[in-house]
Amino acid sequence: MKFKSIEELKREGFIGFVSINELWQDASCISKEKGVYLVLHVKEGKPTFLEKGSGGFFKEKNPNVSLHELNENWVVGTPVIYIGKAGGRSATLHSRLSQYLKFGQGKNIGHWGGRFIWQIENAGDLLICWKPVEEPEEMERELIQSFKKEYFGKRPFANLRD
Repeated sequence: MKFKSIEELKREGFIGFVSINELWQDASCISKEKGVYLVLHVKEGKPTFLEKGSGGFFKEKNPNVSLHELNENWVVGTPVIYIGKAGGRSATLHSRLSQYLKFGQGKNIGHWGGRFIWQIENAGDLLICWKPVEEPEEMERELIQSFKKEYFGKRPFANLRD
């Protein structure tokens, strides 16, 4: 997988491609099954990063990092900025993404992964797509490894571990 375009992601079976703003209004379109999801930045160029994002302070931990760290993590040439999974225990794409979206609205929710997203100006314009799969942990790992192979060892912008 090359992670270069929405068309390629659709060919790989990803669905949705809905803005965070739209999902904040109504997330009922998200699948209620296990799977993987991607957060996409489809505008040209690097976004503007914020010193203080909208992410929640879970267990009083500050989710924000330095602008330098955000700039260092940015990956040029791909709309994919985060790869996530839903399926551990009884989580579904719908429940996991609902948590993620609430965290992005400043709620005290434990969705620490992908928190760099919330330091992007106009994060609500980002798109989310998903793919139902039986083994989301394995698929997430494979996607991140494939991404690293394609982008010279770099993970997607907001993925902090493999």
